[in-house]
Parts: sequence; structure tokens; C-alpha cells
Amino acid sequence: MSTDAVSTTDMKPLDDITVIEVDSWMAAPSCGAILADMGATVIKVEPLSGDPMRDMMRPPKLPDELKDYDYQFDVDNRGKQSIAIDISHEQGAALLHKLCAGADVFLCNLLVERQERFGMDPETLLGVNPKLVHATFTGYGTTGPDAWRPGYDVTAFFGRSGLYDSMREGPDGVVPMARPAQGDHTAGMALYGAIVSALRLVERSGEGQVVESSLYETAVWTQATDYSVTAMDKAPLRQRARENLIIATANRYPCGDGKWVVFNMPNDSAWPLLCKTIGCEEALDDERFVDLRSRFRNMPDVVATIDAALAKKSRDEWGEIFDQAGLIWGPVLALHEVVVDPQADALGMFPTINSPEIGDYTTVANPMKFKTADVGPKGPHPKLGEHTTSILGDLGLSNEDIASLATNGVIGT
Repeated sequence: MSTDAVSTTDMKPLDDITVIEVDSWMAAPSCGAILADMGATVIKVEPLSGDPMRDMMRPPKLPDELKDYDYQFDVDNRGKQSIAIDISHEQGAALLHKLCAGADVFLCNLLVERQERFGMDPETLLGVNPKLVHATFTGYGTTGPDAWRPGYDVTAFFGRSGLYDSMREGPDGVVPMARPAQGDHTAGMALYGAIVSALRLVERSGEGQVVESSLYETAVWTQATDYSVTAMDKAPLRQRARENLIIATANRYPCGDGKWVVFNMPNDSAWPLLCKTIGCEEALDDERFVDLRSRFRNMPDVVATIDAALAKKSRDEWGEIFDQAGLIWGPVLALHEVVVDPQADALGMFPTINSPEIGDYTTVANPMKFKTADVGPKGPHPKLGEHTTSILGDLGLSNEDIASLATNGVIGT
């Protein structure tokens, strides 16, 4: 082993990678945040007005000195640098090309037509840098009849993919509402996987790569178990309410304090153990529930029986009993309960970042861990154009050049 080898404890997986990012909102920026967590130098190119996601968070219930910090923008843009460029300006486009000439990855969420209009399409940028990984994120892909269509996670990920419909409890059930950016963050990880795989190909071949992912495609992949059958038989999915599920031991139920639990024991042999654990031994002798078929035919009564039994104790009281009995279950936690969950704490799911503005604050970890490499959030999000001057200086522009560009409205500093 070489004596000058570097220990992985001193390294980040992507600490020799530079990413130029032209995007907005949450999906593609979340991919950039993971790249930054993994050590990449991520330079976010923003319009002079900034990413529209800035300053759009819900007002947090915090003291005055903490509540004005943009925590939602931060989670998708932490650890990045910001340069403000008007890429529609000829000189702005030239600056972007200069940045890409020395980069490893170009990441954007612009539709194909806009990429071509601003000279950010794969052909143009690979002409600037033949070893570049060009990564595009869209709602519906870059080919096909709907490639032109803008997409958000609620429309492309949850709506178009069938996910919303499959989550309805029965054909007349209300379409549920997703929480903000669930689809964005899932699809962002898909694009991250494509980018790091493409970097491996560039390393081996010396040739640039063009990769992409979309909300639509990622959402279908998350439902691959359903689609493995539906893609073959084209049959509609049967939406089932709690009272119409096939197995009582794989369902969700409310407890006496209004909080819920979910069981996942798909083997029907767990039925006797469940009944004994919750004090429903009489259900074992009930002719309506004598076997799997009978319980399925009478599932509304089964659910009502279990609901009544669980109403006698709180969720957390039942939890201790379920664990002692060896049942496979989980609490349905509220978001504010998850952030203080001891298991989340043990896994480091809510790490701390230090900001010069507000000091230490809590953020959300990406779900990838390394045994020895140092990964994770490395700093707060940048202010708009915070690094414009330093980045352009690194490109060789003089102070006079930078001042002239600012005067002409090409850059913001």
C-alpha cells in the first residue's frame, strides 16, 4: 500500500467533482444537495431574481431570531455556491460555457426547447467539454408527445403515474394530497444515481455521457410491484378501503388516543396471536371469522372488532404490548413525533448545520451512509449571487471585467 494513500475517513466520495447546476424549485436542486453532501463542489447558477423557491417556506413556529431563515430552500441547496447570471444574455451564456468547460457535471431541469435556446443542450455543452456528464431532470422525459409539458410532483409523480388513484380507498374515495416535494426528493435520488453511474463511465471511457430522469418514470418505478402485473394484464387496480382488505393482520387501526398503528403480518397464521394479544379471544370462536375466506367476506366486522379492542388503550401502551407479543407493527407517527424519535436520533436523520446568520440549526439527512467516508451536509445554503465574484475571479476575470458585467446586467453580485 502506498505511503501517500489517503484514508477514506478524510475523504468524501465526490470531493474531486465539480457540478454546474441550472435549475429551480426542489427536484433537481435536491439532487444537487446530495451531490454536495457527498463532497462535490456544486455551483448553482441562478437568474438575477434568484430561484423562485427562495423565501416560499411556511412560517416556522420559532423565536424571531430564528424564524426568518429559509429552512425549506436550505434543505435542497445546502453546501452549494451561488452565482447569479442572466443566461439569456450572450455574455451570460458565454460565462456558463466557461464554467462547464472546467466541470464534471452539468445538471439542469430545463425542457429541451429551453436548453437549445440558451445553448445548454447536450450537443453544445459536450462540444465545450467532451468529458462532461450532462444530466437533465424533467416532469415527463425528453422524448414523446408530452416531453414539452412542465411537470410538478403533484401532477407528474402522483397524478399521471397512477399513484394518487391507487391510494384512493375505493373508486369513490377522495384523491389524497401529497406532502410538499415527496416526489421531487424521490426523483432527485434517481437522478443522483444516474449521475454517479455516468461519472464511472466517463472515468472508464473518457467520453462524456448524457443522462436523464423524470418525475413520471420515477413514480412508476416506485410502484413496480403493482406494475409488474398491471403492465401485463392492463386490468384496473382494485382500490380497497380498510374494511375491504384481504388480510386483517396487514391493515391499520386507530387506538384509544386517536393515534394509529399499522400491522404487516401478511401470513394469516398471525390471526390467533393478534386476537390473543388485543384481548379478542372470542373472535377465534366466532363463526364469521373461522378461516381466511370467512374473515375476508366479513372484513367490515373484523375491522370493527379490532377497532373496538384497540380503543381501550393508547397507541404507545399498545406498542409495548405488541413488542412483547412479537407482533410486526409500526406506529403511525406525526411529523413532529418523528423529529424526536429515538431511532431517528440514533441514525442521525436530523443533523446539525452551522450558519453564520443563526448559529446551529437542524436539517434533514439524505438516506445514504458510508462506514468511514465523511458524508453529509457541509454548510448552509448560499445567498443569491454570494459567490459570483469569487467564481468569476477563479475563471480569470478581472475586477474590472466583473464590474462591467454587473453594470450591464449580465451578473448579480
